[in-house]
Amino acid sequence: MLPNSFRSRLRAFREMRGDPPDGGFIADLEFLENRDLDLSVRLGAMLGFNALMITIGTHPISASPGAPLSVDAATQPLLVIASLVGLAPLVVSCFLALRAMLLGEEFDAEGLEGDAALRQRLFASFVHSIDAQARHLRLAIRWTITGGALTLLVWAAILIEKMV
Repeated sequence: MLPNSFRSRLRAFREMRGDPPDGGFIADLEFLENRDLDLSVRLGAMLGFNALMITIGTHPISASPGAPLSVDAATQPLLVIASLVGLAPLVVSCFLALRAMLLGEEFDAEGLEGDAALRQRLFASFVHSIDAQARHLRLAIRWTITGGALTLLVWAAILIEKMV
């Protein structure tokens, strides 16, 4: 489904604005906008954290030979592969965070007449967007925890192999 043009949303908003909105509508809209902003900040923080975790997770592969966590692809292929597998959930988490950030409020005012119907549709699209972003954020957090745990397990395996 192709996203609708912003023009339809602007047209609907102009029609709603024709009658001065009541204070309750403005308060509800501000509440939804603040929740949307809160989710955007959290998603941005999750994306930044994932980037840090991916950088940290690549350390065994990129570390100087002889460093405690360094691995050599020629002599330790299983640990290198395990290290890369540990990064996969972090990449999935980044995808989910980006997907959530790119979600928009799909607003279709076609066939609706009147202030009340347009306002109801506006709220519904906002709430749907917030629910979808929150769901993606929860999934991103789970994938990040999984990737972090796998990375720690790989690091432990690397250290155990070097100590034994």
